Amino acid sequence: MLYPPVRPPAPLGDSSSSTSPPDSVLNPAPDDGDERVDHHQQSTSRSSSSAPTINGDRHPTRVDPEKAAAQFEDLRRTLSRPYSPHPVDPEKQDPSSSTFDLLSYLRAEASEADAAGLKRKALGVAWTGLQVIGNGGEKLYIPTFLDACRDTVLAPARLIGKLCGRDKAVPKHLLENFDGCLKPGEMCLVLGRPGSGCSTFLKTIANQRSGYLAVNGDVSYGGIPSSLMAKRYRGEVVYNAEDDVHAATLTVAQTLGFALKLKTPGTLPPGKTKRELDSEVLSVVLRMLGISHTRDTKVGSAYERGVSGGERKRVSIAEMMATRACVCSWDNSTRGLDASTALDYAKALRVLTDVHQMATFVSLYQAGEGIYDQFDKVLVIDEGRQVFFGPAREARQYMMSLGYADLPRQTSADYLTGCTDPNERKLADGRSEANVPSTSEALEAAFHRSDIHRRMLDERDAYLAETERDEKARHEFEEAVKGDKRRGVRHKSVYTASFAAQVWALSVRQFQLRLQNRADLIFLNLSSIIIALIIGSTFYQLPPTAAGAFRRGGAIFLGVIFNGFQAFTELPSQMQGRPIVWKHKSWALYRPAATTLAATLADLPINCLAIFFFTVVLYWMIGLAATAGAFFSYYLIVLTTFLATSAWFRLFGTLCRNYDQANRYASAIVTIFELYSGYLIPIFAQKRWLFWLSYLSPFQWGYAAALANEFKRLSLTCDGQYVFPNSLDGLLPQYPSALGPNQVCTLAGATPGTDVIAGTAYLSAAYGYQVSDQWRNWGILVAFFIGISAIQAAAAEIVPDGNSAPRIDVFAHEDKERKELNERLQANKERYRKGEVEQDLSGLIQSRKAFTWEDLTYDVPVAGDNLQLLNHVYGYVKPGEITALMGASGAGKTTLLDVLADRKTTGLIGGSRLVAGRPCGREFQRGTAYVEQQDVHEHTATVREALRFSAYLRQPANVSKADKDAYVEEVIQLLELEDKADAMIGEVGHGLDVEARKRVTIGVELAAKPQLLLFLDEPTSGLDGQSAYNIIRFLRKLAAAGLTILCTIHQPNALLFENFDRLLLLKRGGATAYFGDIGKDSHVLREYLAKNGANCPEDANPAEFMLDAIGAGSSKPIGSKDWADVWLESDEFAEVKQEINRIKEESLATPEVLDPSLHLEYATSFVHQLKVVSQRTLLAFYRSVDYTYTKWINHCALALTIGLTYLQLGNSQEDMQYRLFALFYLVTLPAILIAQVEPLFIHNRTTFVREASSKMYSPVVFGITQLVGEMPYSLLCAVTFFLLFYYPIGFDSDSNRAGYHFAFVLLLEIYSVTLGQAFAALSPTEYIAEQMVPGALLIFVTFCGVTVRYDELLGFWHWLYWVNPFTYVVEGTMANEMHGRIIECTPRELRVFEPPTGQTCAEWAGAFIEASTGYLTNPDATAACEYCQYANGDEFASTYGWSFSNRGRDIGIFLVFVLFNCAVTVAASKWLRYSKR
Repeated sequence: MLYPPVRPPAPLGDSSSSTSPPDSVLNPAPDDGDERVDHHQQSTSRSSSSAPTINGDRHPTRVDPEKAAAQFEDLRRTLSRPYSPHPVDPEKQDPSSSTFDLLSYLRAEASEADAAGLKRKALGVAWTGLQVIGNGGEKLYIPTFLDACRDTVLAPARLIGKLCGRDKAVPKHLLENFDGCLKPGEMCLVLGRPGSGCSTFLKTIANQRSGYLAVNGDVSYGGIPSSLMAKRYRGEVVYNAEDDVHAATLTVAQTLGFALKLKTPGTLPPGKTKRELDSEVLSVVLRMLGISHTRDTKVGSAYERGVSGGERKRVSIAEMMATRACVCSWDNSTRGLDASTALDYAKALRVLTDVHQMATFVSLYQAGEGIYDQFDKVLVIDEGRQVFFGPAREARQYMMSLGYADLPRQTSADYLTGCTDPNERKLADGRSEANVPSTSEALEAAFHRSDIHRRMLDERDAYLAETERDEKARHEFEEAVKGDKRRGVRHKSVYTASFAAQVWALSVRQFQLRLQNRADLIFLNLSSIIIALIIGSTFYQLPPTAAGAFRRGGAIFLGVIFNGFQAFTELPSQMQGRPIVWKHKSWALYRPAATTLAATLADLPINCLAIFFFTVVLYWMIGLAATAGAFFSYYLIVLTTFLATSAWFRLFGTLCRNYDQANRYASAIVTIFELYSGYLIPIFAQKRWLFWLSYLSPFQWGYAAALANEFKRLSLTCDGQYVFPNSLDGLLPQYPSALGPNQVCTLAGATPGTDVIAGTAYLSAAYGYQVSDQWRNWGILVAFFIGISAIQAAAAEIVPDGNSAPRIDVFAHEDKERKELNERLQANKERYRKGEVEQDLSGLIQSRKAFTWEDLTYDVPVAGDNLQLLNHVYGYVKPGEITALMGASGAGKTTLLDVLADRKTTGLIGGSRLVAGRPCGREFQRGTAYVEQQDVHEHTATVREALRFSAYLRQPANVSKADKDAYVEEVIQLLELEDKADAMIGEVGHGLDVEARKRVTIGVELAAKPQLLLFLDEPTSGLDGQSAYNIIRFLRKLAAAGLTILCTIHQPNALLFENFDRLLLLKRGGATAYFGDIGKDSHVLREYLAKNGANCPEDANPAEFMLDAIGAGSSKPIGSKDWADVWLESDEFAEVKQEINRIKEESLATPEVLDPSLHLEYATSFVHQLKVVSQRTLLAFYRSVDYTYTKWINHCALALTIGLTYLQLGNSQEDMQYRLFALFYLVTLPAILIAQVEPLFIHNRTTFVREASSKMYSPVVFGITQLVGEMPYSLLCAVTFFLLFYYPIGFDSDSNRAGYHFAFVLLLEIYSVTLGQAFAALSPTEYIAEQMVPGALLIFVTFCGVTVRYDELLGFWHWLYWVNPFTYVVEGTMANEMHGRIIECTPRELRVFEPPTGQTCAEWAGAFIEASTGYLTNPDATAACEYCQYANGDEFASTYGWSFSNRGRDIGIFLVFVLFNCAVTVAASKWLRYSKR
């Protein structure tokens, strides 16, 4: 059941033939029944009927039952969907052969539901004095790094000002004084120019009010106030945004099935189970929208291959249909659909609205007449004002009555929108702006004086009075909503499914997402096993002796912390899925809190498995306690530590507005977790004002529990180096090897007189832990996990979602140049709009060449076989002409453009592509421009900067900068972007709107001045009619200048269609249905269609008719023969092949005169590329406040945390160890930095791949400039870190020592950045890049000589020590710090032993001290000798194999590692782009 059950409408032929709902539901206007019949007619019927006068005096005409029945049956037939199989791409193939009658299905299921006594849901909407006020009354500027620093300093003052009410947002009126109503069963078309307020109205009418300063007036839904609607019935009023937001790796069936699981009603139709109903509805929706063939195909995105753009839009439509809402707002929902499919969609909405008595609002651009005729009412908005609201059939006549000239060739929708455009509208003869309302205020006032406005107010008041007087419909609605709710759902809940059902559905979806990324899962498990093998072999079979005690603790620590850091890698994935959660929250599909529990449950099996593999390998290789109980206890502790840490990171992901902000806090907290884990500094040694931080660290509790689990089962034997004095492996035979009466065990926890140390004693003395606390500590981890997860769930419910933030343009500050340019643009704005000024395009194209393709095929591998997407396509484009490429959504138009433009990176291309009869050379890509369907740009750039960047790099090097700048200004003027020239492009939803972004995409390509070809993929998609016409008009000028143009277009009106010279029409399967001239009034195309049995009516739009004729939409193809076969057998096809041969012969007969520079791969030199790209990259980093400021704050937080933890260390032996750990903590910098660098690099790589396909600049330039962009902030971060880290700890302040240390910190900073970029460049996905980091860094940390000394490593791993960059960091900084420092042991650190009778301390131990390290505090004593293990820092460093003399070598070798990272990044950028098209 697709929608709520309602009573079926009576047949049109019946005496009660109106499809209007019963009077108990609404009070129809006197002529409503007549209108409701006519709105199903095509444009011929509509235009032939007499138009009502403005005062409404026209008497309603009689309804002809036979005519009405015929019309209704015609509509039923057009909604019967034919299917025929074709061997095409899984994402673009035809549905399976069957016939589906939508109207019959809906009427039948409504009848069944009515017979079963199921209640219906039907709501109308009434709005009175609607006013929306938003933020944006002042111009906002692009934030920069310095702005962020300034705001931090001024934050206290601003907070005080805000509390005092001084810092108030400047309001802007978005909508002003809207009145009207839409009754159940009615559809309203919302029209207006981009930026007029259509989206604001649709959101507000759908009760989405967050993000606005105020929403005034009254909006009610069937008598239910908007406040109650939001509280109790949020899911019954929904809004479908223009952008398609989906989980790209899920299939279409999985995406829609998920929505159905959460919206299937609790009361089911008789004889159907929930699963059967879900399956049936899924099939209905897929068939209704013509995407049954995409059922098992990934939805995809701009970066993930999946269904086509038009099919993805239909998935968005289907997903919202699954919500079963009563009031629906659709925002430009036909963007990307071909004309035939768009009409089918509008007709489907018409039937759904009629049968289920919905209230439907739709905004569309370039709506054809057939689409317009589906609507009952139309709302026209101009600059936030309601300038018309009334019957759709009266709107055009109303505008004409105001004094606007009729433009018969314009569709009604374009005409009405054009009347609000000062540059498009035409005044009637004898009229002027003096007596025609020409401003939004004047149009509004004129409408308020009109009879239509009075009638609409009367209708609204009557509807409101009816809902107040007769509450039957409202009660039925409330009962129906209650009946929808499943068992366990409160009656007042806005959700249909119970919380448990929500969690289950979300868990299944999350598990599907993880399984779809099989490569990521394989990498996760393999990397865990490999890391475990490496660490395990490093600590292989540790002995139960004193020598293995510290290393055992280190091995356990690495095992705990590695999996904790793995939890950090989940943060980006969580952040990426938030827009989907926001959308579903507004539809009341599920509680946001359910996502927190579901994500954990779904990931738990995968994480358990990965951690189990890691633990099994590591545990038994190390040689920990060999009992099942000990092993599973350890596994449970490690797993719980991971879950608790993961809960922390998920909390930050919920609370923070973006990834950079979440990363800022998560990086700081993970630093604290690691530092206060109890390994780097024991509990008892932590500063009293900071030790409480250890209580927040899951690492500390997990590490303590894991140590207790091991050491409570262990007894350690004191031998070897831990016996003082000892024989030094036989060098001093006078000392016993085993512990004797005159020797002492130096291991913590040792008891005099025994060589066995209990593990519990060692644990207490060395770490301050008690084995009795093992399960208490584990319980605290569980409490952490549950408590933080609960906090996250609560936060998810109350934290405002990103959809509530209104889109606001931000601008670059005007300098002198920008100010002058903007003034010039504004001065010429009106002149360009009125056509008084034309661009001078003479001399634009230097070489005019035809482009031909023959027998073109394209095959891709699918499931071990090849699938053909293009089926032997022939064609050509000539200089000075525009060829239109059209076909149904999914017919292969974008695929053909990609192949022709040489953008495909996968698959097998057959046939030939020739420029002037010659094969395409290396200059082909840079000589062509390709306006792609997806709008991918450097998001921090302004419009002018983006266009200039393209011009600087793609126009010939001999063109001056001044000429390039001047041309860019012309393009800005052409694209009507004068008001947004300095606006930041931004991301989708946070920057330019979709329409403006499309203009920028076109502008970037036009700014290149392509010399060979211009390809455009849906350049008018998302634009209003006038903007689309302006684009095509400019293309016409470019063609006249000699450019060769091939352009896909979806919904052209007849006027727009005539601007094309030639048409290539594709049918599903990538086969040609027609290629040839269009002709004036499309007479050539009409004749071809008529000759083959498809006669196009005179008043029909040929662009729409031809799609219907070949079966592109829902209707069956005209004729019995496949149109592809008709074409192959036609004389026209033979003529095309002859023309191609003629073009080739003429081209080859003409000597090729080509500028030698055009043979170059790039238009400009390497140095010029480096300069221009570096300038953009530096500016991008400066504006990427969340990234650069986050990185700087992280350095400050990390340095302060370490500095305060090890504040002003002394010169004791213990302090030497802490100096080592403090310096060792330097190597944690890469972990924090890489987590930030990788996502940014991969994001920038996406932009680079798009720009590289146009040969803008080389991959080497990209790699270098990414490093250049980081350098200023790396230097700043290094200076800040050094000052806050070095001096508070009390390191050597000598300038030589401090300078060397700073040099290493700076190199380490650069190394971290370059390593992150190298990992990202080598990785196909962000997830894999994230997974590479913990393992690689853990290897670096393990083999740098601190956790395991060089002499303790297995011989096999010695090479890893020398190729480890951290080895040189640790040795260089440690030797630099320790050299010449005198060690003074505290009494607690002294080892006391008794010398043999008659010997002094020096006589007994002197030989050992001379051969080893340390000193005696009382060498002449004969009892209670006190031994300090180290006399100076050099001795301490020597035990690790470090020497002060290696300082220069260490920093030099480390510099080589930095350069190696740079080389890897550049090489990977060149050869590994991971772009599959």
